[in-house]
Amino acid sequence: MGKAMDIRTDYPFGLIEDENIWVPLPDGTRLAGRLWRPDGAGQVPVILEYLPYRKRDGTRARDERMHRYLARHGYACLRLDIRGTGDSEGVLHDEYSVQEQVDGVDAIAWLAAQPWCDGQVAMYGISWGGFNGLQIAARQPPALKTIITVGSTDDRYATDIHWVGGCLSKDNFDWSSTMFAMQDLPPDPVIVGEAWRAIWAARREANRPWILHWLKHQSRDDYWRQGSVCEDFSRITIPVYAVSGWADNYSEAVPRLLAGLSGPRLGLIGPWAHSFPHDVTVEPAIGWLQEVLRWCDHWLKGRDTGIMDEPMLRAWMQDHVPPQTCYRERPGRWVGEEVWPSPRIVPERLALGAGGRLGGPGEGTASICSPLWVGLTAGEVGRYGDEAEWATDQREDDGGSLVFVTEPLAGPLEILGAPQLHLRFASDKPFALVSVRVNDVAPSGASTRVAIGHLNLCHRHGHGTPQALVPGQVETAVVDLDDIAHRFPAGHRIAVSISTVYWPIAWPSPELATLTVHLGDSALDLPVRPPRAEDATLRAFDPPEAAAADPQLDLPPDPSAPVIRRTVTRDLLTGESVVDFPRWTYAIQMPDICQTHVGTGLARYLITEGDPLSATCETRYTVRIERPDAVITHESHGSLACDATHFIVTMRLRITENGVEVLTRDWNERIPRDHV
Repeated sequence: MGKAMDIRTDYPFGLIEDENIWVPLPDGTRLAGRLWRPDGAGQVPVILEYLPYRKRDGTRARDERMHRYLARHGYACLRLDIRGTGDSEGVLHDEYSVQEQVDGVDAIAWLAAQPWCDGQVAMYGISWGGFNGLQIAARQPPALKTIITVGSTDDRYATDIHWVGGCLSKDNFDWSSTMFAMQDLPPDPVIVGEAWRAIWAARREANRPWILHWLKHQSRDDYWRQGSVCEDFSRITIPVYAVSGWADNYSEAVPRLLAGLSGPRLGLIGPWAHSFPHDVTVEPAIGWLQEVLRWCDHWLKGRDTGIMDEPMLRAWMQDHVPPQTCYRERPGRWVGEEVWPSPRIVPERLALGAGGRLGGPGEGTASICSPLWVGLTAGEVGRYGDEAEWATDQREDDGGSLVFVTEPLAGPLEILGAPQLHLRFASDKPFALVSVRVNDVAPSGASTRVAIGHLNLCHRHGHGTPQALVPGQVETAVVDLDDIAHRFPAGHRIAVSISTVYWPIAWPSPELATLTVHLGDSALDLPVRPPRAEDATLRAFDPPEAAAADPQLDLPPDPSAPVIRRTVTRDLLTGESVVDFPRWTYAIQMPDICQTHVGTGLARYLITEGDPLSATCETRYTVRIERPDAVITHESHGSLACDATHFIVTMRLRITENGVEVLTRDWNERIPRDHV
């Protein structure tokens, strides 16, 4: 974790806490919420956070640190469980559903009518809570006046954990298994009473691996368009504060929101992973809750906090760092752009030249058929800041890639935005993908990954219209890389690396494909940012602070946990590579609610060199809830495999209460591959 934040003790208001309130919906379903209100403030705006992650126990301490802080500064804060999750009634069938959004609209109307609310509501949240804030804003509930969306996306297909450039993302099955392990956990009888068994039974019956649905939508169809606010940015008319970190999978959504929205908006991108900016694993942290107050005070209380006088986009310009698997801090500085897209930032085109030169003349072709171990240095997709999650030295993956490198830079060069590779190519197979990395190469030769992008080449004409390649036919494609801010030092070189494999981040094509790249006609566009003197005068952020949370005890981890950190194993004799990602390895005691929660999880990715059909993802989860009345355990084992024409999904579930088996269930389904 990052440096300890300050715990605030003095506040303008006292605190009224309700462990649970019920928000009634028109169909009779009740949503469970935990409420914090300022004592003596009268009617105040409400800040709503709307999540499936169990407010009673799953996010308890995190919620207390944030919502107590904001409430004691004059806001009512409600942490609401989505229908079918935590202590709320009903069942949840999928993420980001229309039902979830409609429930949110109804909940906002109910909140606005409460005697302690002044009729105004803001939505605030990270990840899922950032997603549904955007989605509900697009539905325009009258009482919703602003949203703060952190670590989220405007595009459910292009920039979530399911598909990366039309390639099947490693996180698709992984995340499905994670939610599968969470979705049949029971509510707390202290909150819901004797009805807890009936609610639990309904959840168990409804729970199924969501991957079975997601894999039936392999291109950008109506399923993914629903909930993707980029389909019609004009639907969002209220002020939006969009926030992320360069180490987060969702950072590129912030520039897109700034460019697409037309109402008042600000963007903030730090060096952070998937976290709130005050509670980070990658420093520097900032006084984020103070920024939330500045935003909400401006838009909900009419106070001149100066926040709207600042640049539209504020971003952390990252300095070069040597390649390593863990960063606790990223050196750099804050920069600002008054508008986005910035007219100051103009793409600089560097052609792929002969002899592996980037930025020089070129003719002829170069070919690549990458081995299946390319990508083993990739680290995690949506990094959470724990150890061994960053990409390490790129020279190993470069050994199975086409690499083009500039001459040493005469002076420093800074980029801000999304690099693009314009590719003219031919494939010898009907299905192929390409992965593109921009790297910062030090004089020693050490290569640090700066940005990455992937494209299923069957999606070269758009993610909604996949078309098989014609072997040998020359085609064009544009590969979008992640947005990034990076400073290349003088004397360093810029490299672009092209591979036809990036396992396990992108599921491999059915056959090993050889791409023939046409030099000179293929080029990298870099968003070069000229210096801006005003950056030196940007207002400094306050130090991070939060409220105190009730005590929780971190217990020793379960000794049966499969792994506790990412490991990469490559057997040079058999050709098998195995990448293990730990998931949900924790043990927490919560004395105030008399519960102990223990979880272990593993996502394992296996492949054998030369055989892309050997690609497999295996998941194992165990979750145990210990309460005074019962001990509930979920155990599930899953697998995603493939042949040339189908994906193959298996899942086995076992649930026990006090050691007695309550439910077992198995799934085994084949889903056709659609140009993947």
